[in-house]
Amino acid sequence: MGFFSNLFNRKPKPGKPVTVTDEDFQSEVLQSEIPAVVDFWSPRCPPCQVMGGLLDEVGPDYDGRIKIFKLNVEQNPKVAQKYGIRSIPTVILFRNGKPVDMIIGLLPLNPLKQKLDRLIS
Repeated sequence: MGFFSNLFNRKPKPGKPVTVTDEDFQSEVLQSEIPAVVDFWSPRCPPCQVMGGLLDEVGPDYDGRIKIFKLNVEQNPKVAQKYGIRSIPTVILFRNGKPVDMIIGLLPLNPLKQKLDRLIS
């Protein structure tokens, strides 16, 4: 019983991307006290799955220094339109509620980490 309990009752690892919506974008991202990263994606987009995997991988390394969010553009079109998202995956890096950098398309792991390091420096 312990194995299944551990398997199905796992808490997400710290730093893993958190889902954000049109409704809570303001409070979660723009009002964040630490830098925020938003992955604009769609479940029907294979490159989005790759970018999401990269953010899953690096997220724990930045726990407490960066908040990472995922916004499904199909379910949350208002924020995507506000930021002019025309291609996915797109990742926007925010500091003090303002966009400071944008990644359009896939980015290899090391350049992604360099951008995240610059965001917190």
